[in-house]
Amino acid sequence: MSTLITGPDGQNRCSWCGDVPEFLPYHDNEWGYPVDDDTRLFEKLCLESFQSGLSWRTILNKRENFRAAFAGFDYREIMKFTDADRERLLNDPGIVRNRLKIDATINNAHRMAEMVEAEGSLAAFIWRYEPPAEELGEPQTASISPTSIALSKELKKRGWKFLGPTTIFAFMQAMGLINDHAIGCAMREKARKNRAAFTPPR
Repeated sequence: MSTLITGPDGQNRCSWCGDVPEFLPYHDNEWGYPVDDDTRLFEKLCLESFQSGLSWRTILNKRENFRAAFAGFDYREIMKFTDADRERLLNDPGIVRNRLKIDATINNAHRMAEMVEAEGSLAAFIWRYEPPAEELGEPQTASISPTSIALSKELKKRGWKFLGPTTIFAFMQAMGLINDHAIGCAMREKARKNRAAFTPPR
């Protein structure tokens, strides 16, 4: 199976972004570009945990509903959520109504506060786990890596939930710690240039 498709502008792209229309703008404008904004990183961790066992299309189509339901993924606001908020979320048809994942998101907001206190920012912690070049093989051939295992293990040790190694690998792909655009995808070079101009927070 080819890893590339031809986009509407005639440029090649990763084949997965042609599966459904909403994937193309996500692929072109978000996926694989480095992120150092704590809110975006926290949101992505939360959404990836909600995706567990589901398709990314489901989560992407509900993303704005998730943002509204979870206070824009401001961890300081989520930390204030009460049992009434939990029930509100469980009755919100615009999100994934899974009690364990909802509870994990609220728990992870508290862990996020601890992370910022201990490390200065989530971004400073996350970017320590950018994989070494020798760990990366052919793009889009892996769903887990030694680094995603290590990061998942450390987050679990710190009390974070619903963030296994496969979930973390997908997070790393999306947030630009890995440039996993297919060879020949027009966005691979764009992602490379973005990373070259990006200074990881410390």
